[in-house]
Amino acid sequence: MGRFSVPMLGFLLLCFLAAVTEATYIKYKDPKQPLGARIRDLMSRMTLAEKIGQMTQIERAVATPDVMKQFFIGSVLSGGGSVPAPKATAETWVNMVNGLQKGALSTRLGIPMIYGIDAVHGHNNVYKATIFPHNVGLGVTRDPALVKKIGDATALEVRATGIPYVFAPCIAVCRDPRWGRCYESYSEDHKIVQAMTEIIPGLQGDLPANSKKGVPFVAGKKKVAACAKHYVGDGGTTKGINENNTVINLNGLLSIHMPAYYNSISKGVATVMVSYSSWNGKKMHANHELVTGFLKNKLKFRGFVISDWEGIDRITAPPHANYSYSVQAGVSAGIDMVMVPNNYKEFIDDLTDQVKKNIIPMSRIDDAVKRILRVKFVMGLFDSPLADTSLVNELGSQEHRELAREAVRKSLVLLKNGEAADKPLLPLPKKASKILVAGSHADNLGYQCGGWTITWQGLGGNDLTAGSTILHAVSNTVDPTTQVVFNENPDANFVKSNKFSYAIVVVGEQPYAETYGDSLNLTISEPGLSTITNVCGAVKCVVVVISGRPVVIQPYLAQIDALVAAWLPGTEGQGVADVLFGDYGFTGKLARTWFKTVDQLPMNVGDPHYDPLFPFGFGLTTKPTKGN
Repeated sequence: MGRFSVPMLGFLLLCFLAAVTEATYIKYKDPKQPLGARIRDLMSRMTLAEKIGQMTQIERAVATPDVMKQFFIGSVLSGGGSVPAPKATAETWVNMVNGLQKGALSTRLGIPMIYGIDAVHGHNNVYKATIFPHNVGLGVTRDPALVKKIGDATALEVRATGIPYVFAPCIAVCRDPRWGRCYESYSEDHKIVQAMTEIIPGLQGDLPANSKKGVPFVAGKKKVAACAKHYVGDGGTTKGINENNTVINLNGLLSIHMPAYYNSISKGVATVMVSYSSWNGKKMHANHELVTGFLKNKLKFRGFVISDWEGIDRITAPPHANYSYSVQAGVSAGIDMVMVPNNYKEFIDDLTDQVKKNIIPMSRIDDAVKRILRVKFVMGLFDSPLADTSLVNELGSQEHRELAREAVRKSLVLLKNGEAADKPLLPLPKKASKILVAGSHADNLGYQCGGWTITWQGLGGNDLTAGSTILHAVSNTVDPTTQVVFNENPDANFVKSNKFSYAIVVVGEQPYAETYGDSLNLTISEPGLSTITNVCGAVKCVVVVISGRPVVIQPYLAQIDALVAAWLPGTEGQGVADVLFGDYGFTGKLARTWFKTVDQLPMNVGDPHYDPLFPFGFGLTTKPTKGN
């Protein structure tokens, strides 16, 4: 019986080791492989259950590591106000996201999940994050470079909490301020909205020069995947009713509501969210012609299309009345990832059943999964799926607060300044014997931030997060010898008897989001109007309006000496005082038409019946004062 020689044994051992190495080499896990090869390799290994799991996005509240593993869940989100704990730290967020990620990574193929959150004016669900002005104010600045910096800062704060994906920007063109989401829109003019898509390279990073059009791009661990929303026509609904019907011909849709999507796609936006609204009676979540035909095929968008929250449920009236039909209509239209977000078993069961019965072809599932994986590979999720705490100091950093303060200054619009041009009230003198600060919004950080702040609908009061109210900013800015008196709603006698040098009245709307903000009368919240009357009837006054849109002001204009539109400025109220007292000049120009009466609505620049109180583009200016 012959024996193996030592060299022969060595050779066999080498062969064995090579075979083992060959068996463990997995192409899709190799970052050196081209993107397409990684996607193809991974998809060739996936079962139907694993593919449908990728298409499923569930709410944090129903997500556990076990659920992630059992159902191969591809994505988790925080809805508005959905947090791991009240006033949670960045570390708490990171641990929560990583816990769910470990569940996803423990599956057979180890496909990482992508965690998404609404960061629509900074990282707005998170305690102590910098809250920037809402988009309605940013449009006023007409400063794309500033908005890009805000995107960059927001990305850092979101990544500080371990999250790689944001549902922003909203590129709606709000054509009617009665809409409760008008403050999420940069302007009634699509050209301003198009310019403001510069926030996308801020969030995601600058597209490399050799990029193919429509291919998503995210530049690593300090950037996030963005989401252009809500496709398409969300800002054009009848009477501004949220989630309603946009009645407009194709030419109007393409010339007003679509253009910002062209810019977003050319800047490499990773995802697009579909609108709840309908176009000429057809639900966008079921519109194959616009989602697949136009967005994917004509515009060559190669990222993934995501539904809105329960978006497919709302294809039927009432919502969820025929869920299997909703699943079929939504997925067939071209939606790749469904924000379920709670009844995920029902979604998975219905979609699985429809694929097995050939109601939805496997090619449609493969298109969806390929797009989702493309985004995950491009942004580096496979190569570094777990977050760390290296960026926690970015959350609410002084540098970001200074940027927000600059944005506040540039977003203010001076609508009136004295009864005559040669007798301006602003800038106000810092040195005065006694001044009055009044109004429901003067010392209310929550009102100043508006909806989508800490909670979905927003909050009142000063305990929600860190920031500076306008009252605090005024006290901080005036001369130390100036006495600042705060009275939220003084009567006329109090004002007359106190001999104030001047008064600052801060009033406006209380916070709201989405449908809760729909309004047919657009009035300032009480007792704001009585505060204006009591104060401005007795002393020189500047009225600062905190609102998500133009509001009814014409009847009170004669008694107001100076009027400032401050929109929803966020946490950095100091930016308002910076301009009121002349450290900086007013530069903002209206990016929305200010109507006289709500009967005129909708009324946008260029309309034949255009007769505004303050036209689009209007804004008085002041020069900074030295040594005031």
